[in-house]
Amino acid sequence: MISVGSDIRQLSLEEIQEYFTEIGERPFRAKQVYEWLWKKSAKDFDQMTNLSLSTRERLKKDFTINHIAVDHMQRSNDGTIKNAVKLYDGKVVESVLIPTEKRITACVSSQVGCSLDCDFCATGQLKRMRNLNADEIYDQVVAIREQSEQYFGRPLTNIVFMGMGEPLLNYQNVLEAIDKITSPDGLNMSPKRITLSTVGVAKMIKKLADDGVKFNLALSLHSAIDEVRSSFMSINNTNQIEDLKEALRYWYDMTGRKVTYEYVVWKGINDSPEHAKALVKFCQAVPSKVNLIEYNPIGEGRFMQADPEALDMYVSMLEKAGITAKVRRSRGKDIDAACGQLANKS
Repeated sequence: MISVGSDIRQLSLEEIQEYFTEIGERPFRAKQVYEWLWKKSAKDFDQMTNLSLSTRERLKKDFTINHIAVDHMQRSNDGTIKNAVKLYDGKVVESVLIPTEKRITACVSSQVGCSLDCDFCATGQLKRMRNLNADEIYDQVVAIREQSEQYFGRPLTNIVFMGMGEPLLNYQNVLEAIDKITSPDGLNMSPKRITLSTVGVAKMIKKLADDGVKFNLALSLHSAIDEVRSSFMSINNTNQIEDLKEALRYWYDMTGRKVTYEYVVWKGINDSPEHAKALVKFCQAVPSKVNLIEYNPIGEGRFMQADPEALDMYVSMLEKAGITAKVRRSRGKDIDAACGQLANKS
């Protein structure tokens, strides 16, 4: 017996078929409902116009669709859009639309708050209140896809899991959301256009490889020296540099796909040649590329943007070693939508 009163999107296609059989409806109705939910992104049952009015009323009586709502939207001078997304229980996460000349990227959250406490990240200063459900992650993508069409007249091209939370600590829901986003029965986006960013949970990186995922992997690294990384990322105490190397080698051996390292250079913390050499050595362990990220202040005086010369030094040393490196300029800083700033003022 299917439990009624819950969000219908928690049910599989087979369970919806079972429900329709139980109420004396023809099972093919389930396929119609499933298509409305995941392909057409229906927000309520009244949109399901190929169902009879009586069937829609029965669905409304038995189930809900706990769709997110964009509670507040901010637009940056550079076109970036930040959304405060209200969930069914009143909690709020943030998502970001990042437009560039060639692409439009959705940056989505996976947790309310964060399970971790990286010192340089605004979200890390919040406690984790709960994991997002798969449909709540999917809904963020749908909302940004709609904004992309509305404000830019262009389709959404890319998705990054770089918003609030650590995706690998909400593993099942994140993978279910990506399945709905990439499935022909869902949004039908290519997994090659999706990047999951993690601070580095070694055993879960291996699990990704074992599960045969098709999307891209990025590691938020910021130092390849254990004692330095541990000083601002406590996760490194249990997932040290050698553990990450082993997990990433396993990822590459299983998937054949390069890893992207995200790396912020801070003044007086990791801006010396010693740190650049350690990064080069780390990169040489697994085929990879490096995004050097401009730091976005969150009110913590310990972390300051490094001088341009330090970034130039990193790029030079990496390129001499044959490693692709680029400096990634942050967007949306004026609305606290840039990397590391989410939840700063919420």
